[in-house]
Amino acid sequence: MDHWIDRKQLADNTAQDVELALEVLEIFKGQVETWGQMLNAEDAPERWADAAHTIKGAALGIGAAALADACKAAEIAGRSDPPPSRTRAAVLINDIRDVLYPTLESVARVDHELRVFGFLRLS
Repeated sequence: MDHWIDRKQLADNTAQDVELALEVLEIFKGQVETWGQMLNAEDAPERWADAAHTIKGAALGIGAAALADACKAAEIAGRSDPPPSRTRAAVLINDIRDVLYPTLESVARVDHELRVFGFLRLS
């Protein structure tokens, strides 16, 4: 397995319902597609903090703790007074991306597994 998605948490969050798990994965991908575009250190901190907050929630829904943690750090920094420098913001956003891409790969694997086998392998 991989360490980007906690399969047990995903199964628990969806009561081991395959259709619901697929729907939650689709919601996650949609949130990343929409809000991921707002992860830009050049934008106002509130904007990318809101994006990080939304992606964090979607990540928690699929058991992607590392992504949720990276998003939480960016969200907190983006809402701080004073806000972080653009350089620090770029680092925080890159930290999200560093975890986001392998998480999306894991989402694709889990999605495929659910569609092919009809259940989620927990080990």
